Amino acid sequence: MDAICRLPAPHLNARRFGARSLPALTDDALFETVGVRVAFTGREGGVSASPFASLNLGDHVGDDARAVDRNRALLLEALGADRLPLVVPSQVHGDAVVDVGDAAPEVVEAARAQARAGADAVAVAVPGVAALLCFADCLPVVIVSPTGRFAVVHAGWRGVVGGIATKVVRLMAERDAEEVGERAEGGFNVYVGPHICSRCFETGEDVRARFVERFGEAVCPDERHIDLFDALRRDLLDVGIVSERIVHASACTKCESEKYYSFRAEGGVCGRHGAVAFREV
Repeated sequence: MDAICRLPAPHLNARRFGARSLPALTDDALFETVGVRVAFTGREGGVSASPFASLNLGDHVGDDARAVDRNRALLLEALGADRLPLVVPSQVHGDAVVDVGDAAPEVVEAARAQARAGADAVAVAVPGVAALLCFADCLPVVIVSPTGRFAVVHAGWRGVVGGIATKVVRLMAERDAEEVGERAEGGFNVYVGPHICSRCFETGEDVRARFVERFGEAVCPDERHIDLFDALRRDLLDVGIVSERIVHASACTKCESEKYYSFRAEGGVCGRHGAVAFREV
């Protein structure tokens, strides 16, 4: 895609994909308009055994590596992306962004190497490359530009305070301007998947103080809890994202730990669900 178009209003609908009827949250209208598939997975549909049962997509939690590879393959197959190269970062709660500007094998392999070295976001400018990040309470964020550029972002509390999502928005807007001569952040769609809710995200005074300093008291419902989504939303609005173009799944990973992995609900031993995105070739 070489021009800016209008994205449909963002929406997350639950549906099942593929022969295994793998459940995910997605936006079918987005896919039909610009060919970008967004998917937030849950626990169901994979081959991992307890305590990682069953669609664990994280390869750093102690699960059998063969099961993780199979789960990732099942996910891509269900989404119709099994022939696409996949970029999966080693997530480090930082603000490094892997920027994939070409689908050439050598470019993708360089992006994979950068991702393995540590990153918490992958931005993709071209069709034919998929990005996957993994979660178990943190905020999964997918950002889509009207040009078809997209990014998948991991935003834990450190990432929210550090502004990783807004860093990605600025990068995408700059790349859009270079390619089509226009910044388009006002037309970006932002999708936030299942994450820990403010009632469940209890934290210490030191973390609370960092949020108050960065976002104000409004993001802290009381002295013990923080609303991560509200903080993220405020940051996005400040860089030009339109409120109506930010949608979230309204699902708490801790409250619904039977559907999603939750580090807090499961005592730190659990798998990881995923946020994956790609643009069809």
